This record gives sequence, structure tokens and C-alpha cells, in this order.
Amino acid sequence: MRLLLIADTHVPKRARDMPAPVWAQAEAADAVVHAGDWVDVRLLDELERRCRRVIGVYGNNDGPSLRARLPEVATAELEGVRFAVVHETGPAKGREARCAAAYPDAEVLVFGHSHIPWDTTADTGLRLLNPGSPTDRRRQPHHTYMTVDVSGGRLGEVVLHTVAT
Repeated sequence: MRLLLIADTHVPKRARDMPAPVWAQAEAADAVVHAGDWVDVRLLDELERRCRRVIGVYGNNDGPSLRARLPEVATAELEGVRFAVVHETGPAKGREARCAAAYPDAEVLVFGHSHIPWDTTADTGLRLLNPGSPTDRRRQPHHTYMTVDVSGGRLGEVVLHTVAT
């Protein structure tokens, strides 16, 4: 199973649309995981129209129309791997221990908010992944997203992709 991980798209506030390579990845993926800050419900509608499966949460920049359709925390079991998705996890310091305590049943936590790519593993084995942002890099050198393959109860290689601007 091929997953696309994205967050902090801020469409159309920071970008008119997602970049074409991200749309291509979304359409090819078995599931898209979006960790919040969509900004406009039209992006959710378009992802749901063009993609096989969308797992998403709302972020701090998402208004009532998105909050009515998305949870604050989403969970899903994909190919035997237990995922949790949330927008914000708090400060970087202590993140692994804090998230491991907050999501004890998850094997992978996908989060956003900071626009900073993140890939670490807590002492408990919880893998924490932040794909950055494909549209609003803030102080990062590149716009980014992640892909990962999941199969047989295992998380495959996590790849951080940059988006040419």
C-alpha cells in the first residue's frame, strides 16, 4: 500500500493549488494522509474526488466547514500498521515521550503544524512523521511531502520529497 503524507497545504491562502507533482502522487497513492491546515474545504473535496482514500484531521487554521467533516485526531489501520494523525504535537523538546504517552495504541503518528519535516522514533517504538508543507515552506529550504509503503504489518522506507518551485 502506497501512502502520501502531507500537511499544512494552506490552499488557497498560501498557494492557489497543490503542486502538480503532489497531485500526481495523490492520484497514484492508495491513501492520502493529511495532517491539517487545509484552510479551504474545496481542497478536501478535490482530494476525495481524485484519490482512493483520504485520512485527514483539521488544523488550527481550519474553520467550521472543515471541522464539521474532519476529526481532531484520526486513527486507521493500514496493512496491519496502526496510524494516528493529529495536527499539532507541541514543542519539539520532549515530543517523542509526550506523543508516545498520548498515542499508546499507535505505531506511527503523522503530524503537521510546524512545516518542518520530522522523522524520529520514540523509545516505545512509535514513529513520528511530519511531512513538512508542499506549499508553504516558511523558513525551510524546500517545500516537502513524504511517501511511504506499508505492507505485511510493516512500515517501509519513508521518503522525504522536495517540490521544485
